[in-house]
Amino acid sequence: MARALGSLPRLAHALARGELSYSKIRALTRVATTETEERLLAVGRAGTAEHVERIVRGWRRMDRKAEAQETARRHRGRAVHVYQDEDGMVVIHGRLEPEVGAVLMQALAAARETLYRRARTTRVEDVPAGTSFANSCAEAPTVEQQQADALALVAETALHHGIDPGAPGERYQVVVHVDAEVLADADTPGHSVLEGGARVPAETSQRLACDASRVMMRHAPDGRVTEVGARTRTIPPALRRALHHRDRGCRFPGCGLPFGQGHHIRHWARGGPTTLSNLRRALPPSPPRGPRRGL
Repeated sequence: MARALGSLPRLAHALARGELSYSKIRALTRVATTETEERLLAVGRAGTAEHVERIVRGWRRMDRKAEAQETARRHRGRAVHVYQDEDGMVVIHGRLEPEVGAVLMQALAAARETLYRRARTTRVEDVPAGTSFANSCAEAPTVEQQQADALALVAETALHHGIDPGAPGERYQVVVHVDAEVLADADTPGHSVLEGGARVPAETSQRLACDASRVMMRHAPDGRVTEVGARTRTIPPALRRALHHRDRGCRFPGCGLPFGQGHHIRHWARGGPTTLSNLRRALPPSPPRGPRRGL
C-alpha cells in the first residue's frame, strides 16, 4: 500500500488527513491508478469500508477482463527473429512475455557465472610465473559478449539434456510474490508480481506455483513481515520422479512430447492434495483468451 500511495497523491493526502480509513485506502490502492484515483477517492468518501470493498472487487473483475485481453495480446505479440547477417553473424531480436523473459535472464545469469568460473580457472592455470592475474585479464569480454557466450551455453546445455527443463535450479530462480488468497481465487484482489515488480496475471502465478519452491510469509496489517517459513517444494522430489515415470511426457491429449512439468489437477491452493492421483505431467498452457478460473 505504501508503494502504491507514492504515485497516488490524492489518496495519500486523504489518508494523512484522516478523511479515509486505513481499510478503505488499503482496498482502493489495489486497483487505483493515476487516471482512476479521483473517481475512486469519491467512492471512498461516499461509502462504508464494506461498500468500498465490494466496489473494488467488482472493479477488479473488470480489470481482470482487461488484463486477460492484454495478456492475450502480449502472448500473440511474442516473437524471436533469427537471421544471418551479411558477414555471417547471426542476429537475434525478440519480445518475450514477462515471466518467460525472467526465466531467460536467470538462465543467462547462471550461464555467465559458469563461464566466468571456467575462464578464471583456465587463466590461473595458464598464467606464466611472475605475471600478475590482473594483467592476464586485460582481454576480459564485455557484458554484451558475455551475454552472447552465455546464450550459446544455454543452447548447448538444452540440446545436451534433450530440452527437458526438469526441476528448476535452486539458486537461479524466477521469484514471484503472490498473496495466498490470489492463489486460491484469481478473482480476489491482491499481489501477483515478479521480483522486479512486473505484474503477472494471477492465473500465471497459479500455474507457476504448481511445481515450485515455496516460502510462506506472514505480514502484519502494516506490512511488516512477522513470520517466514522454511522453503519447501510443492511437489516433493520422490513424488516428481514417480510422476515422470508414470506419465513419461506431456499428458495433454494429442501432445505426445517426451517432457513436461508437474501440474495439479485441482490446485493445492484450493485444497487439492499433492498426490500422484491429483498430478499430471504437461507443458505450460498458453494464456487464455479471456478470464478463466483454475488451471
